[in-house]
Amino acid sequence: MKAILSMALVLGFCGLASAQDKAEPVGTWKCGYKIGDQQRTSTLTIKKEGDKIVGAMDWPDQKDEKLKNPEFKEGKLTFSAVRKFMGNTIPIDYTLTMDGDKLKGKGVSDYGNEKREFEIEGKREK
Repeated sequence: MKAILSMALVLGFCGLASAQDKAEPVGTWKCGYKIGDQQRTSTLTIKKEGDKIVGAMDWPDQKDEKLKNPEFKEGKLTFSAVRKFMGNTIPIDYTLTMDGDKLKGKGVSDYGNEKREFEIEGKREK
């Protein structure tokens, strides 16, 4: 009986691990982050084209900024996007970890010859 229970647990965990490997970031993600004391929002849209992922980032005052070099490996989503704000062009590199319908990670920008990091979280819309 213990052997059957042990085997069932092993198979169950293998199934969970396999499902996580197959999880994809495809969808629309509502994201939030803070810059200084100000809460900011963005929307990340990820699609699949063949075996590659593509997407765009929207901010309240900037729409459809195409993602550069989006990759998804082992639960991590990485990409770059360019934020255009008040006459400035700010490249941002994102590294996010996916956990079901949640994303969490960091954005790193190079603004005024200074690297700035911020925490960002997102939730997939249903």
